[in-house]
Amino acid sequence: MDNKTFKKITVIGLGLIGSSICRALKKYRITNKIVGYDKNQQVLEKVKNLNIVDSISSNLNDSVLDSDIVFICTPVGSIPIIAKDLQNSLKNGSILTDTGSVKGSICDFFRTNHFEGVNVIPSHPVAGTEKSGPLHGFHELFIGRWCIFTPMANVSQQAINDLKNIWTIFGSKVEIMDPTHHDLVLAITSHLPHLISFNIVGLANDIEKIKESDVVKYSAGGFRDFTRIASSNPIMWRDVFLNNKEAVIEVLGRFIEDLSALQKAIRWEDGDFLEEKFINTRDIRNKIFSAGQGEFEDEKLNKIKKS
Repeated sequence: MDNKTFKKITVIGLGLIGSSICRALKKYRITNKIVGYDKNQQVLEKVKNLNIVDSISSNLNDSVLDSDIVFICTPVGSIPIIAKDLQNSLKNGSILTDTGSVKGSICDFFRTNHFEGVNVIPSHPVAGTEKSGPLHGFHELFIGRWCIFTPMANVSQQAINDLKNIWTIFGSKVEIMDPTHHDLVLAITSHLPHLISFNIVGLANDIEKIKESDVVKYSAGGFRDFTRIASSNPIMWRDVFLNNKEAVIEVLGRFIEDLSALQKAIRWEDGDFLEEKFINTRDIRNKIFSAGQGEFEDEKLNKIKKS
């Protein structure tokens, strides 16, 4: 693939995703200069020591001047605020993109706030781990994962191709999707599972008859997996649920109905119903693994490093 080299790319928000993008940009030599911005001075110092950017900036507007591409890698709730603040500093013809896992509210913002001369391509790399911060980033994070685009109507095809090429070089598969459909799909595949995980871990802590030491000591694989998910960045997930509330409430209602059916089957000892349900869900899980989307991120990374 032709690695088009850009003069300057800015990454705003240097947590897990942002720092991983910086690492991948540097690894594959996609740009002559990587500028990193974060409002947290301690994060900037860590990134400076990691040597994953060419320059750090504590000024948002200065960081994007003359940048060909700007990645906003912050929690969903802050993306419109940041985009609005830097709007007048963006280079004409540049690409503005993000990495938020909710796209409907982001696209609504850009539809009502016109960024003249800028190619706005809201995006979502479907990748991550439960860990956060720049120390936990790695350039292989996006290998074999999907990156979903929900481009605005006035975006040039060249800009879409340029951004697609970058994510493809990172190792991702790119798909263009309607933002409403994206939010419904992610509500089922990501947002609801996280909500359930947060609730189950909290439930174990709230049941007075179960000591905290017992929860820790006797955690089997299933509960341990829930705690892994529930340890994710709380600010990020707060913003996800507040910005995708309609889709989450819709799938949560369906989930509660299905859970009630399972409760009834257990109460009335309906083994046939339970077995059929478990067979169907096992088949879906097998399809997920067959599609290469089933490995935990740390397992995937270990395999990459050994290859």
